[in-house]
Amino acid sequence: MTIDEEKKQFASHVVDIMQVIGPVYSKRMFGGHGIFLDGLMFGLIADNSLYLKVDDETRPAFDEQGLMPFTYQKKGSTATLSYYQAPEETMEDLDKMRDWAVPAFEAALRAAARKHKKSTRNPA
Repeated sequence: MTIDEEKKQFASHVVDIMQVIGPVYSKRMFGGHGIFLDGLMFGLIADNSLYLKVDDETRPAFDEQGLMPFTYQKKGSTATLSYYQAPEETMEDLDKMRDWAVPAFEAALRAAARKHKKSTRNPA
């Protein structure tokens, strides 16, 4: 199996197990996949690892588990996104996936609401 086939297979598995929260789908992005529900990205797959959207409300649960943020190199420095690695057990347990994916989607909803509120305050 090629690396590309392996990535597609992993993304397909993530999408399948995430159906527990709704009609989740993936899109190829930047060598990985974005995980979406209702048009909002709330997950990210990179290097066959799932990362879930976090905000100030949800980050403590990830920190308590010792889960790490998604980082990448940009212009010689490390950039960090608001996505943290999902616990391994979410990949095989529907209830655990629901317990982690729902708050990630809610964090994406809050981020979208903040972005919308900001854009309506400053009309062009």
